[in-house]
Amino acid sequence: MSLWSLITSDFRSIRERDPAARGKIETALVYPGLHAAVAHRVSHALWQSGWRFPARFLAYLSRAVTAIDIHPGAKIGPGFFIDHGAGVVIGETAEIGTNVTLYHGVTLGGVSWSPGKRHPTLGDNVMVGAGAKILGPITVGAGARVGANSVVVSEVPPEATVIGIPARLVMTDAPKSNSPYRVDLNHHLMPDPVGRSLAQLADRVAFLEARLIRHERIERQPVPKPQTCTDPQLEKTH
Repeated sequence: MSLWSLITSDFRSIRERDPAARGKIETALVYPGLHAAVAHRVSHALWQSGWRFPARFLAYLSRAVTAIDIHPGAKIGPGFFIDHGAGVVIGETAEIGTNVTLYHGVTLGGVSWSPGKRHPTLGDNVMVGAGAKILGPITVGAGARVGANSVVVSEVPPEATVIGIPARLVMTDAPKSNSPYRVDLNHHLMPDPVGRSLAQLADRVAFLEARLIRHERIERQPVPKPQTCTDPQLEKTH
């Protein structure tokens, strides 16, 4: 895609996913996530062309204005959306797919000093909640959701939901969006696997207590005495 096509896709992603985006002029002027994405598109083109210092300097200026730190070496696909933006950090070897949404405070960081791939890879249509940290050269599968303030240090399967520190795979009851053009904003509907396990344990204990009470009541009932035959003729027949 051309540079202009990428910038247009980033602008369109805000209009499609953020219900607070009203007019086009307002969207173009007051969204720091868009400004950071545009600056990155330019700085990445400079980086790819070998103009490393101008690329880093433009990224530095963008960080000073938007509070979003994106290394010019990071590869970001079209339809990139950073909501609110403040505190987002994206490392040099990070790779981000199409239509990815990040909220404020997200870090795509590394855990090693060695050269090479050090940062995460995010598949298409991934949503990362506020304050989440995804660390190391791991892959977050397409359509996955990362809960707010989670710390992800291992692979995430496609269409999965992970939460916690360290992040663990959970099932979710959140309904999926009916529109293919809008991001699933139900990232607040994350389940609590510990609470769910405790609830299941409490239900099991209540069931066992009910069975125990029933057996105790049965044991307390008097056992009827066997009836003796009083008819002499029947006794002779037996």
